[in-house]
Amino acid sequence: MVLALGLGTTLADTVYLADMTWPEVRDKLRQGTRTVIVPTGGIEQGGPHLVLGKHNYIVRRTAAAMARALGDALMAPVVTYVPQGSIAPPQGHMRYPGTVSMPESVFQAVLENIARSFKAHGFRQILFLGDSGGNQHGQRAVANQLNKEWAGTGTRVLHVSDYYDPEANGQFAWMRAQGKATAAKSGHGDWRDTSELWAAHARGVRADKIGAANLAGVSGDSNGSSAALGEKMLALKIAAALRQIRHWRAQLANRLDK
Repeated sequence: MVLALGLGTTLADTVYLADMTWPEVRDKLRQGTRTVIVPTGGIEQGGPHLVLGKHNYIVRRTAAAMARALGDALMAPVVTYVPQGSIAPPQGHMRYPGTVSMPESVFQAVLENIARSFKAHGFRQILFLGDSGGNQHGQRAVANQLNKEWAGTGTRVLHVSDYYDPEANGQFAWMRAQGKATAAKSGHGDWRDTSELWAAHARGVRADKIGAANLAGVSGDSNGSSAALGEKMLALKIAAALRQIRHWRAQLANRLDK
């Protein structure tokens, strides 16, 4: 019997670890599902037109798509709280109400213990997937630390760096190919952020605030954003991440230490 979980998802095909019972996870492990994606998002300001949970909505969408594409992976719950700047005195995104920040050391400790938990249960490939720039350093540091410690154990950690980098994932190249070279630069709350959230969680975009003059907390231009553009941007991120993961897996398969 196949049970419905809502939104068209069934117990037979769910990739959401949080929607499973422990015996169901155990059975997935026994059936060969040994990869887990650990998505990291954030609660941060994105200007007056984007909700604070932007990164969480986006990375939940992309991580689930990646887990399904890999076919042998589950998706852990999104790590919601990440470094966003000094709390006292408030700096960076912490200057805007609603943002929640964690010290870098706490963020890395959370990632480390999540990975250790999954290793203890039998997962052999642990993938850190960060949707925010401030998450990248910590993910890389923890992956490097654990890979050194776990050499020869059969468990490896990958910081999926190509997912977030707009040069590596092809987002900027695509924009340049469309004749929009001026838009191919990093911003915050700009056309890229706005379009991605529009595609992943349309209710999180305040359309009447897009392009307003002197947007507090925004760098770059949010004009020209659309759900269709967001779908393209998300597809590029997912494809780049999958290429990196599959290349990494191929390298592991060719090594004695895997």
